[in-house]
Amino acid sequence: MNEAVYSTHLTSHISHLTSMFPSWRWFGPSDPVSLQDVRQAGATGIVSALHHIPNGQVWEREEILKRKAEIEAAGLQWSVVESIPVHEDIKKRTGNFRQYIENYKTSLRNVGACGIPTVCYNFMPVLDWTRSDLAYVVEDGSEALRFDMKEVAAFDLFVLQRENAASGYSAAMLASAEKWFRAADPAEINRLTRNIIAGLPGSEESYSVEDFRRTLETYAGITADVLRAHLHAFVQEIAPVAEEAGVKLAIHPDDPPFPMFGLPRVVSTAADVEALFAAADVPANGLCFCTGSFGARADNDLPDMFRQLGHRTHFLHLRQVQLEPDGSFYEANHLEGSHDVYAIMREIVLEEQRRNVQLPMRPDHGHRMLDDLCKAGSNPGYTAIGRLRGLAELRGLELGTLRGL
Repeated sequence: MNEAVYSTHLTSHISHLTSMFPSWRWFGPSDPVSLQDVRQAGATGIVSALHHIPNGQVWEREEILKRKAEIEAAGLQWSVVESIPVHEDIKKRTGNFRQYIENYKTSLRNVGACGIPTVCYNFMPVLDWTRSDLAYVVEDGSEALRFDMKEVAAFDLFVLQRENAASGYSAAMLASAEKWFRAADPAEINRLTRNIIAGLPGSEESYSVEDFRRTLETYAGITADVLRAHLHAFVQEIAPVAEEAGVKLAIHPDDPPFPMFGLPRVVSTAADVEALFAAADVPANGLCFCTGSFGARADNDLPDMFRQLGHRTHFLHLRQVQLEPDGSFYEANHLEGSHDVYAIMREIVLEEQRRNVQLPMRPDHGHRMLDDLCKAGSNPGYTAIGRLRGLAELRGLELGTLRGL
């Protein structure tokens, strides 16, 4: 067998053995990681969004097709939209929320008509995913994302000065937060403030401290029960539209999966997701199973959760977190951390075989390492080399899992 034929045969054999659809988050033409880089990393699908369209506006077919053509010209496929943002008025059911829901339905129809099969979204109020440190140096010298509970509490108590904030923390955490704040210099406090409210990659909003404080006030009286009811009402309207359009909805869990700054979180546990499935019991109403988001709660058993929720999982974010006793965590290498990644992968592979599907998967939040440590302008968590390592490790684990069944 000559070298070219052998290479084609080997690639085909590996593709036959693996089941997940390896994808990569790409933030569009301004992303410092190019589509050519993505191909070299081994991904075949692209997870992307039209970040230039303001929240609440319709995604027109012309704009969707323009981005799709750009991706396909690079030899890749737009596999998942992440995300069509949910306007804050929808979450609160205030203002012009009815029109925003109709716009969302139109966007779903347009995405379906353009042949993109999956839409990821979230229902986190005000803030999207949140970290306090974007360059936490781990043992090998690479940089990880970190959520430090005492720093977040210090911001809440002493920078934001939110009313009744102290009631949300233990006495020990209050003492730790004050100690950190008293020792911090202005640069550290500014860094923390910027990290929390300026918007991380994929977030669609950013705030000043005053704007953030005022926005929080608009959620006064919106408890977890109220926000959950608003989520269910929203999905009851959009899920049938998605079903008709041939689009699978994949809600992303809260990140982190617990209340912050007095704001409730309602997609943090298996019970939360089961309630959402029951509220709109159509196949299109599904989940993005993010091991890092769910994994930031020590009481979430990830393999067991996937056994419960895998039948309606439409998209996978695979990453690891290292938990700490006070609720802090940092993002570990993809095969390390506090959870049994092999047990999770085994459940994923078994579910794909049961359903005879290829779930789109992307490696989430790689470390900043090697040459990327010297590059300016990279997106925190979304550097090329850290995700390349994660994708390679996860695909190897998947292949080994499949061969071991």
